[in-house]
Amino acid sequence: MLTKFESKSARVKGLAFHPVRPWICSSLHSGVIQLWDYRVGTVIDRFEEHEGPVRGIDFHPRDPLIVSGGDDYKIKVWDYKLHRCLFTLLGHLDYIRTVVFHPNAPPIDSVVEGDITQTPWIVSASDDQTIRIWNYYTRACLAVLTGHNHYVMCAHFHHSDDLIVSSSLDQTVRVWDTSGLRKERSADMQNNAASAVQNEFFGQTNVIVKYVLEGHDRGVNWAAFHPTLPLIASAADDRSVKLWRMSESKAWEVDTLRGHNNNVSSVLFHPRFDLLISNSEDKSIRVWDVSKRVNVQTFRRDLDRFWILAACKNRNLLAAGHDSGMLVFKLERERPAMCVHANKLFFVRGREVLLADGGGSAGRERSIYSVRRSGNSTEGIGTAPRFMHYNSYEPNDTHLLIMSDSDGGSYELVSLNHNNVNDGKKGNCLGPVFFMARNRFCVLDRSRQLVIKNLNNETTKRINPPLSECTGLLDGGVSGRILIKNEERVISFDTGARRVIGEVQASKLKSAVWSPDRSHCALLCKYSIIIVTKAMETVTTITDTVRIKSGQWSSTNPELFVFATSNHVKYLLTSGDVGTIRALENPVYLTKVVNQSLYVLDRGARQKILQLDLTEAEFKLALEAKNYPRVMELIAHSNLCGRALVKYLQEKGYPEVALHFVKEPKTRFELALACGNLEAAMESAFQLEGTNNSDAIWRELGAEALRQGNHNVVEMSYQRTKDFDRLSFLYLISGDTDKLRKMLKIASMRKDVMGQYYNALLLGDASERVSVLEESGNLNLAYICAKVHGLEDSATRLQSIIEAAGNSVEGLLEKAQPNLPKHSCLLQPPTPIIRSNNWPTLPTEKTTLEDLHAALQSGEQSSTPAAPMDTWTGEAGDYNEDEKDDAEVDLSDEDFDLDDGDGGWDDDLDLGGFEDESPKAKKKTADLSEFHDQEDFSLPPAGKSALECWVSNSSHAADHASAGSISSACQLLHRQIAASNFEALKPSILGSYYAAMSYSPGLPGFGNLPIPLMRNDGTGHPGAKSLPLANCTIKLLKERVRTGHKAFQGGKFGDSKSAFENVLLLIPFCVTSNRSEASEVKELVEVAREYITAIRIKNAMAESVGNPARMTELSAYFTHCNLLPQHLLLALRSAMGTAFKSKNFITAASFARRLLELPDMKSERNADLRVKATKVLQKSEAMARNEHTLNYNDSTIFRINCSELIPMQSGEGVECPYCGSVYSNEMHGKDCLTCKVSKIGVETIGLVTG
Repeated sequence: MLTKFESKSARVKGLAFHPVRPWICSSLHSGVIQLWDYRVGTVIDRFEEHEGPVRGIDFHPRDPLIVSGGDDYKIKVWDYKLHRCLFTLLGHLDYIRTVVFHPNAPPIDSVVEGDITQTPWIVSASDDQTIRIWNYYTRACLAVLTGHNHYVMCAHFHHSDDLIVSSSLDQTVRVWDTSGLRKERSADMQNNAASAVQNEFFGQTNVIVKYVLEGHDRGVNWAAFHPTLPLIASAADDRSVKLWRMSESKAWEVDTLRGHNNNVSSVLFHPRFDLLISNSEDKSIRVWDVSKRVNVQTFRRDLDRFWILAACKNRNLLAAGHDSGMLVFKLERERPAMCVHANKLFFVRGREVLLADGGGSAGRERSIYSVRRSGNSTEGIGTAPRFMHYNSYEPNDTHLLIMSDSDGGSYELVSLNHNNVNDGKKGNCLGPVFFMARNRFCVLDRSRQLVIKNLNNETTKRINPPLSECTGLLDGGVSGRILIKNEERVISFDTGARRVIGEVQASKLKSAVWSPDRSHCALLCKYSIIIVTKAMETVTTITDTVRIKSGQWSSTNPELFVFATSNHVKYLLTSGDVGTIRALENPVYLTKVVNQSLYVLDRGARQKILQLDLTEAEFKLALEAKNYPRVMELIAHSNLCGRALVKYLQEKGYPEVALHFVKEPKTRFELALACGNLEAAMESAFQLEGTNNSDAIWRELGAEALRQGNHNVVEMSYQRTKDFDRLSFLYLISGDTDKLRKMLKIASMRKDVMGQYYNALLLGDASERVSVLEESGNLNLAYICAKVHGLEDSATRLQSIIEAAGNSVEGLLEKAQPNLPKHSCLLQPPTPIIRSNNWPTLPTEKTTLEDLHAALQSGEQSSTPAAPMDTWTGEAGDYNEDEKDDAEVDLSDEDFDLDDGDGGWDDDLDLGGFEDESPKAKKKTADLSEFHDQEDFSLPPAGKSALECWVSNSSHAADHASAGSISSACQLLHRQIAASNFEALKPSILGSYYAAMSYSPGLPGFGNLPIPLMRNDGTGHPGAKSLPLANCTIKLLKERVRTGHKAFQGGKFGDSKSAFENVLLLIPFCVTSNRSEASEVKELVEVAREYITAIRIKNAMAESVGNPARMTELSAYFTHCNLLPQHLLLALRSAMGTAFKSKNFITAASFARRLLELPDMKSERNADLRVKATKVLQKSEAMARNEHTLNYNDSTIFRINCSELIPMQSGEGVECPYCGSVYSNEMHGKDCLTCKVSKIGVETIGLVTG
């Protein structure tokens, strides 16, 4: 048994596989129905409306429906997409044992009433001694099959014929013929009510008993049809399993299978092999060979009794339910035995060893050997060949080792000499066997010793393995060596020298794949791959979340390893880089990788060729090898794009390479800043001129230029953004007092008093400061300034003006200078140390990556890959721009019109040099090289702040908002959920920002010290992998949802709606830590959507008081919102009253029935309501008419149009990409009325929660 998935829960009484998806549904003795994804091992959904154990469960073959039956006498049909029960079928009078859809049941939307070829049926078996056939479209009982005189334990449809098999504790198995039921359907269309009464009291006359199978000594618990043969298997309390055969006229017992020592609970035929599987209360599962009628395998549990079995039709999987949960398993591995050498592929299909020349489906298959079957082997239980190894050390002859698990592990040595096949020599082994020299192979025998044998299968040497508890062998890759593994590690062992070459930690190692040149080996574990050298030195290790199936090295590139998981084909480079190439529908096993073609075998050992796009892998390999001509070729001729690749280049330190194929100006600007290329950054900045964030771009460019000391570019950036204060300070520290004085004039023209005073202060011009203070009306300050700086004339004049105004200057100086030093003097601006154009930088030599065109030219002259160029001088391919004497470039006054002439800074606010339209500005745009330094520079590497780390480490909008990167947070929300109304999200965005940062008071005169708060620093500082503290958690969301539920219960619909709308605004900023929390968050989105829609319907009802028809419709829609049971009770009560008062009695009766079916109606507190609902039901059934025609049909499945509040059929309209609200097609592109955040109908990747 190979267990693929196991769950822990209450006792499992029913199981059903989904017909397509990797899902399984289990019904529990506790009354819960669980929907599992067995591939990833998570619960997708839970349904909890049954009272008491649920014993029967089944999936619809085409629709998203589940049917269940339990001890509450109810059959419920669920829609797992809507996460709710659609309707309940009532009629049985005792426990319901099984419920099954017809295998050819049509989709509910395509059912045609009266079409006898369609079978929209459900069959149910009950302890009331009857079997019922239901029409799930009309929700009516078609037939009641009576004949059993004890509990009916199960009932199943035949896969193709009009037959039903049932088993009962009356010790019989009955086969029913339902062909008459098809013919009767059209005839009974006119008299459906009378037919239903007849069926209820007298049974169904058109469904007859075809066979009654008697032979069991005690009650029969289960019966099942064979999928293709006319066979029936039954399991009973007499501890036996019986086989029965049918013909057209009779059925008879074939054989009895004994072996269980307690009641046999369930039995089924294997869908692919000639096997029968049964389980029992003796805590065992037994596998029987149908042809030999013997028990071939037994699996036991220590504490759990087994109750139910299920088989997957499209996968080789079985499931069993027991006292503490369930398990999904298969009986044998499906990986075909195969090996590849050069262009030859050897593989096993069934019992035939096939050879395909060419290594794939391009080669012709031919059978070369038939594997002998051992005497007691049975197909389907793991006796087929599992491993195969080719003797690559012998070039002349063909030798194969074929290993299987039969007889506890055995191998067969096959020799092919010039198409002559020698009979295989057999032996016993533990695990695979491998050739290790031209005429020797190594076997791990059952005593766990290494046995070296020759080609005559004769033992030549025995060696005790150096690894304790070794579990198997792997190909050593080198003559004389073998890999020995156990559960935790693997070693390379030289059998000749008897020494260990190397050791690697490898948990659950499955296989080893050697590169064509035998320099590297890929060790494939269950969830990881380790690449090692032949000396067992680790090169790289990667892990995956999905099981790794197989892998092969590229035959054209020795550093490229291609591997397949259950769902994808991926590549791995020896440098450690990994990426996804394509998706897979079904698992495949790789045999060879040639250029862009992947040769594989499927699980049926059929050859296929898959086309791959390895451009990304080749690009990374060329970049790693510094093969710049190949890099340039891939950039020029391939569709390389994507933020992931740009991020990869930045992480690897090659942002300048991304500049050559990124055309988008904003991305080019960011890359240019990352590699310090001011010229490219300025070019992109000019292209982005006039956009909304052009000022921010120029500010970023100015900050980078200031970091590099290129104050010419800084000056231009400040001029573009009209940042006069920073421009003045730049002139101060660069010593350009002439331009600083002209800034003073500009401030005067702009009537900027603070700017005038600031520039006068930087110039050290006291008289100008006195004039500014006087002109601004600060006469006292002007007088003090004049006196302090010794400007007696100005002080005298100002004193007279102050006294003329009736004030006095006495005591002003004492107040301004209480502790004036004796030897004080005027503080003048500092004198710059360096007055050159730009500050000096460290000269460096350019690399080839900065000019790939030059690399391409150099590559054309040589056939070998180009190596990095050390210099750029003296050859024809010189970089001529380096010969420019940039040190002499000076931006004079004319360059920015700072002179006092016409059209310059003396003009009012139309400043030359700040607008692109001026000819001189256009000249600067055309010749950006003017801003280059004389030499290239190299700055010390700067660390990343916590905010930068948050942005680079996460794609969650909350983390970007916490880092203050509001624009990227909004972009993420727009891409993920098509968010457009960011004003509504503003409180959540700011909340994330405030929650992730605290401040500590700094020293006097300095600002506060920011302290980032992190969520992943519990065990130490995460460094560059830090992530911000989350403002919104799943706990907070649940509290808000409970608040909304409480307000809804109390009738405060406005408060409830506000609470749920607040939940929808918070959810995009909730960071989850695992898949369970992510699923809960997505469930909360649906909860909030349903309640907001329900409240909107309730408000519309209040506005439709004068229209009874519309009010009744809205009350009906109100009951179809997915509410809590206690809230659904209130909705149904309201709808029942509204429909009854408007005299729509048929509709009122349906609401009353639904109300009475609710579990809460059985409690004492609802006794009065139960009586009232019963009376309404009786009165409505008596009246049996509707006063108003409604746009409502309770028998159809529909969704609510959230704009018009009318029903819509499934599949119609468009949805909100965030909350999932449904609208008509006319609402496409408009704002969602539920969440008020997203655009309707936009296709996105969906909500990101972690």
